[in-house]
Amino acid sequence: MTILTLGKALNEGMRKAMEDDPKVLVMGEDVGKLGGVFRVTDGLQKDFGEQRVIDTPLAESGIVGTAIGLALRGYRPVCEIQFDGFVFPAADQIITQLAKMPLRSLGKLRLPVVVRIPCGGGIGAVEHHSESPETYFIHTAGLRVAICSNPADAYTMIQQAIHCDDPVVFFEPKRRYWDKADVDTSAPPATWTPLDQARVVRRGTDATLLAYGPMVKTCLEVAAAAEEEGRSLEVVDLRSLSPLDTERVVESVTRTGRCVVVHEAPVYNGFGGEIAAVVTERCFYNLEAPVLRVGGPSTPYPPSRLEDHYLPDLDRILDAVDRVFTF
Repeated sequence: MTILTLGKALNEGMRKAMEDDPKVLVMGEDVGKLGGVFRVTDGLQKDFGEQRVIDTPLAESGIVGTAIGLALRGYRPVCEIQFDGFVFPAADQIITQLAKMPLRSLGKLRLPVVVRIPCGGGIGAVEHHSESPETYFIHTAGLRVAICSNPADAYTMIQQAIHCDDPVVFFEPKRRYWDKADVDTSAPPATWTPLDQARVVRRGTDATLLAYGPMVKTCLEVAAAAEEEGRSLEVVDLRSLSPLDTERVVESVTRTGRCVVVHEAPVYNGFGGEIAAVVTERCFYNLEAPVLRVGGPSTPYPPSRLEDHYLPDLDRILDAVDRVFTF
């Protein structure tokens, strides 16, 4: 076991993928000499050279468009979008080309491109630096969408995304970049949790908290607080948002009978609505209460001094837990 931060675990995961396959390339704004804004790619250009770790112009559409061309030539590009709010200039390439080309070619063309996107708030950043745009890509058929929540998953999931023959939009919770945990870098891939599989990170019997990315740690803190009040909460880390591991979600909620979905993105038309619909359809006769959602308000992400009022916290989630027990 090695103690790594989430950011360093991503770095080590990309390093391992590059060592294993010379066709893996890393590209993006400042990913080379600087090592990325969050230093996630630190040292990779020094060790693999400028032909495999490429500093690009400030042009997200150009980054993803170039990656598509490289993928058609047999490479496995890993694109870094510097901040979540900067991905929208590349949305046309991702939604119109990257997601569609495999089906357009009846499966003859594969696009093994990973688009890495630091996401979410909690770091006191300015406008366009703290958004949660996952639902745009979840709704786009043809894309896999995954998000890690801890260093161990960061190390394995980024490698699985790179090895996947489908395009993967890979979200990284930026306020968790500095969280540390033990990572088994020697465990064989056969022992890793599959990329499209959710994981129960805390067992419970009274209610299920469904979360992903930065909210998983918060939900674990909620479960610990609720235990002091005599409530046993199960926490499920979804990990894969598209495809969603419906079976594990249904299994958990069927056992507990209550469900709260938590994410940073606005509640209105957020991914929590889809999850709530799935749970209601599949678990209707087991539910003791309506499925509740906790997330951001329907407003653009606020200035940094107000983000604590925007982000779901322990008190807001505990309030939702209390409400599911009132029915």
